[in-house]
Amino acid sequence: MTQKALDAKGCEPLNIIDGVRINPCGLIANTFFNDIIKLTPNSFDSENNQLTLIEEGIAWQSDLDYKFAQPEGFKYEKCSSCNDNACVCSGEWTCVEKYEDTVNNECYIYSYPNDSTTQYLYETYPDIISPIEGVTNEHFVVWMRVAAKSQFRKLYGFFDQPIKAGTKLTFDVTANWEVKSFKGTKSLIVTTTNMFGGKNPNFGKTFIGVGIFCLVTGVFFALKNIIKPRKLADIKYLGYKEE
Repeated sequence: MTQKALDAKGCEPLNIIDGVRINPCGLIANTFFNDIIKLTPNSFDSENNQLTLIEEGIAWQSDLDYKFAQPEGFKYEKCSSCNDNACVCSGEWTCVEKYEDTVNNECYIYSYPNDSTTQYLYETYPDIISPIEGVTNEHFVVWMRVAAKSQFRKLYGFFDQPIKAGTKLTFDVTANWEVKSFKGTKSLIVTTTNMFGGKNPNFGKTFIGVGIFCLVTGVFFALKNIIKPRKLADIKYLGYKEE
């Protein structure tokens, strides 16, 4: 893979470390929120069914379709079974060992281009990113949509089951994302959503404030036009240069 000078500049200061190229490069990709959040099994919905925290469908579909893709030359193959001795990392496959998807009980072999000189996302975050997903992992895609302010929320998952008011939810959190060094904080927020997304009182306050400003401005100009209107083509407003 080649990298243009402009692309390299955009990657600073995390691009090449000790001769190894970081892919994806840059500070945003390499400060990825890598806490692991799991709902404990003792959580039930209003119909007493086990609650499931869904972590798919959290990213914008347009991002998945057009912005994020595995590098050109990446390929993988699903093994017939995890016990298939013929499904091994050798020859055209650059993997050290086959990847096992314990959730679906599936195994894969895979190959990345220039693997010996490049550190890919699954190698940077092996506990979060699978080598098959890579940069198409939805948690990563959500993280890469940069927030406008220093205080922000990122969608981690959602429930599509009815939950009774007052239900106690318990989460197991593996805290990998360090905040102490920059005096930051992080919180797990459970909230309801609507067709416009989650609750954010700041947006409501902003809209009300802008609406009041526009209303006051409109009333002012309306009164100005009623009390002292300006006639169209009134010559007293014309100025002439003195000769």
